[in-house]
Amino acid sequence: MNPDLHTAEERARAVVGVRESRSLGTLSADHAVAFARASAVDEPRYLDPTRADFAVHPMYLLSMLRGHQGGVDDDYRPDGMFADEVPGTAGLDVRLMAGGQAIEFLAEPVVGETVNAVRNLDAVTVKGRTGSQFLLLETVKDYVSSGAGTLARVRETFIVR
Repeated sequence: MNPDLHTAEERARAVVGVRESRSLGTLSADHAVAFARASAVDEPRYLDPTRADFAVHPMYLLSMLRGHQGGVDDDYRPDGMFADEVPGTAGLDVRLMAGGQAIEFLAEPVVGETVNAVRNLDAVTVKGRTGSQFLLLETVKDYVSSGAGTLARVRETFIVR
C-alpha cells in the first residue's frame, strides 16, 4: 500500500462514527430558481417564487457543498474537489472516485431556513490485492434545516486509490 493511501486509511479510521457539521447557509428562492433553470427543470413550481405552490427542487440541497459563498483556492484539491469532502484524504496524493450514492428525500426544503450538512463516516474497508489496494469509505450525510429537520439523507461510497 502506498504511504499516502496508508495515511488516508489511518486518518479515516480515526473519524469513523464522528459527526461533522457544516453550515450551508440559508435557502434562497433566487438560488433555488437558478439551480432549477441550470438543471433544465421545466416545472413552473420550481421556477417562479411568486407562485403559491413554489418549491425548492430537492436536488438543490445536494448542490450546496459549501453554501452560496463557495470556497477559496486552498479549500480545493488539484482535481477540483473540496479537500475535506472525502474523510482522511486532505492534502494527500490519492485518487478519488465515486463508488455509488443513494438519496432518500425526507421533507420539503423551505426557503428562508438555514441548512446544515451533517456527515458521518460509517465504514473504512481495504480492498484489492497487495500492490493494488484501495479503500472504500462509506459515509452518510444528512441535510438538516432549522425548521423542517432532516430534509435528505445521502449514503455515499468513495473509492480512494
